[in-house]
Amino acid sequence: MTERNTVIRNIAEEPWQQYPGHFGSALSKALVAPETTGSQLIDYRISSYQPMAYVERHVHKVQEQVYHVLDGEGLMEIGDERRVVRKNDVIFIAPGTWHSIQNSGLGDLTFIVVTTPVTDD
Repeated sequence: MTERNTVIRNIAEEPWQQYPGHFGSALSKALVAPETTGSQLIDYRISSYQPMAYVERHVHKVQEQVYHVLDGEGLMEIGDERRVVRKNDVIFIAPGTWHSIQNSGLGDLTFIVVTTPVTDD
């Protein structure tokens, strides 16, 4: 495990990554995570999805998530419901809720994802 520190990170220093289950240029930067800061209770990422990019439908046993859309437009699937999400929308996802997001717009979909705790049980 990485040593815990108080850190200041510059977003340009963190590489874009495409995590498992993410497709079509669904990229994220892990700004606060165990591997980048040693955090134990929070994972904070910025994500940018090109048109048609998506994360597959999935569920977390114990994690809560917040998505905050910064720019663009997409479809958010939560349980059996599909909703259009746009700039300034904030989505809370409770543990045990199946969910997915995809860029259905014309430009990039950019959003923050905050997850706590970091690991599923």
